[in-house]
Amino acid sequence: MRFYIACENEILDGSATDVYFTRTYKILKAKGVRKKVRMEFHVMRLPKGYEWAVYAGLEEVLYLLKDKPVTVYSMPEGTLFKAGEPLLIIEGYYDDFALYETAVLGILRHYSSIASKAARIKRLAMDKTILFFGLRAVHPVIAPMVDRAAYIGGADAVSGVLSEKYLGIKPSGTMPHALILVFGDQREAWKAFDDVVEPSVPRIMLVDTLFDEREEALMAAKLLGDRLYGVRLDTPSSRRGDMRQIVEEVRWTLDVNGFKHVKIVVSGGLDEKEIVRLRDIVNAFGVGTSISMPPSVDISADIVEVYDNDAWRPFTKRGKLPGAKQVFRKRPGLNDIVTLMENPGEIPSGYTPLLIKYIDNGELVRKPPTIEDIRRYVIEQLREVPEPSLE
Repeated sequence: MRFYIACENEILDGSATDVYFTRTYKILKAKGVRKKVRMEFHVMRLPKGYEWAVYAGLEEVLYLLKDKPVTVYSMPEGTLFKAGEPLLIIEGYYDDFALYETAVLGILRHYSSIASKAARIKRLAMDKTILFFGLRAVHPVIAPMVDRAAYIGGADAVSGVLSEKYLGIKPSGTMPHALILVFGDQREAWKAFDDVVEPSVPRIMLVDTLFDEREEALMAAKLLGDRLYGVRLDTPSSRRGDMRQIVEEVRWTLDVNGFKHVKIVVSGGLDEKEIVRLRDIVNAFGVGTSISMPPSVDISADIVEVYDNDAWRPFTKRGKLPGAKQVFRKRPGLNDIVTLMENPGEIPSGYTPLLIKYIDNGELVRKPPTIEDIRRYVIEQLREVPEPSLE
């Protein structure tokens, strides 16, 4: 028995790829064919209802490609983008990077899918807190990566213990129903949490395990008093009924009993529509599976230019637009102009290019920003775009 996971060296040496790329590499070497190309990574169509997505995963792609004989142009990680726009361009001899296409696509697709869903949730909640509780929906080997993608997309906190080691983010979380069931009494479990867990952790008690949510919320408030930061409602769908009415009842009961300071956190199978319906009466949301298992942002890769006779020549398969491209943007918003990279033509004032050079012939020439800076960049852009469509 074992964990069926690729190790870091297998990713870096190109082993984590599709067999048709190894065969392509073998054929090119056998026939002595070397062609300098530009390969463009882009999304031709976003998931239904998406008007934009978040570009994420660049840092890992740069880690994969640095020290290899390629040049890389890219949008900054965390950039909101639209369908049809180039996200990243790899320039070099194709046989030098053919084995890495699978890994690059896998990194960018997975990261961008999670980050985009987290960003949609955050855009709908905005000033309300989003706690990411989605690790139980993914293989544990990628837990730090999934937490990073969700955090970049706008989640205010993540629950993974390893995120402190890998990302420098202290994990957040309350308690599971299992703790209360093991004690057999919710008050004993709450008291034990308060006794044992370090004081810096907010006292947010789970209040839907054995009794009615309103009753348990009041029990927790009376037990902990001013030490109680909030109550979490994780009511299962089989008992939920109208969640808004439950929250209103809990809020009213806490308020009339002098516990207006107690915040309400709702979790359990939440998605965009539930966020919108509850955001005016809930202080924070715990969101898991809908972010961990999001619609796929299908990034694809195509050669769009070849180097012939000392010049770049636009050349690609049918159905795609030939020529390496640049995106110019004027903020606020996503006011974009897509041009050829080599011959952009006249660009109106106020527009700046988004694709910038990160690797020059294997040398990293631009240091990736911190995870906090990337998240801040995403939030800034979210404030400039309309709320996502829920149709």
